Amino acid sequence: MSDWLLALEGTEAGHHLAMVLALMAAFLHAVFGALQKGRHDPWLSRGAIDFSYAVMAAPLAFFVVPWPAPQMWPIFAGVFVIHLAYKVLQAQAYTKGAYTVVYPVVRGTGPLFTVIGAYLLFGETFTAVQWLGVAVLLSGIYGLAVYNLRYLTAGRETLPLALGLAVLTGLFVALYTTYDAYGIRAAADPFTFLAWFFLIDGVILPVYAFLRWRASTLRPAVGPLMLRGVIGGLVAFGSFGAVMLATRLDKVGEAAVLRETSTVFAALIGWLALGDTVGPRRIALMALIAAGAVIVEAGG
Repeated sequence: MSDWLLALEGTEAGHHLAMVLALMAAFLHAVFGALQKGRHDPWLSRGAIDFSYAVMAAPLAFFVVPWPAPQMWPIFAGVFVIHLAYKVLQAQAYTKGAYTVVYPVVRGTGPLFTVIGAYLLFGETFTAVQWLGVAVLLSGIYGLAVYNLRYLTAGRETLPLALGLAVLTGLFVALYTTYDAYGIRAAADPFTFLAWFFLIDGVILPVYAFLRWRASTLRPAVGPLMLRGVIGGLVAFGSFGAVMLATRLDKVGEAAVLRETSTVFAALIGWLALGDTVGPRRIALMALIAAGAVIVEAGG
């Protein structure tokens, strides 16, 4: 499968597959965010998810994919540090603010800086039409955040801190997107990078989550928490794995922008699963996000 995937790099078929992978990552990332923000403490949810995907990735890393080349280990060290900082910031943001306010700000901050980072690191450029699409998409994302902020009634006292954390988290989204693209392109086999990414990325937070769970006076039942972790781990394979493969096949900036349609999926999940309301204004803003992604794709 690796040979087939590598043969598609730089081709029209590879471009179309990258688009499909980025959109799949968008939907799954919204599901992933809802799982972390759901009924449990976000730290515990994230710890269960990380533990699950590290355990699932271990046999693949050790026994299935080729062993990483020596030059990959410093890259994996960078991946570990960047993703750990991202996860800490994201969990803090979810702890302080409502999911439907925090998530659009995180996702809206990421693509703009990813496009800039892709230009600096990979020499990628966007056309004027694509920049128009980015502007349309960002106006929809930030408009959705402002709308949610305006009508939010609970947790307003911690909202400024939550929004600041959300912006900082978005910057780390851009950083890990461009750095992961660099890493998966440096690997001889993309699936080697993915297997070791999930193994290395999942080793620290489970320890902290366990200590946090043990110190809690109201410990959630282990069974439902770990079930959420297993589901989240599978979703993470699809979400993070798909977007990293997309950045190997095609432009990093385009994949990042298409992934931010996750905000549309997040709003729908918030409505269907978390009890949020979706009125005509929010539908219009979500349509802007989708239109921006279409413009970016059509203008390439």
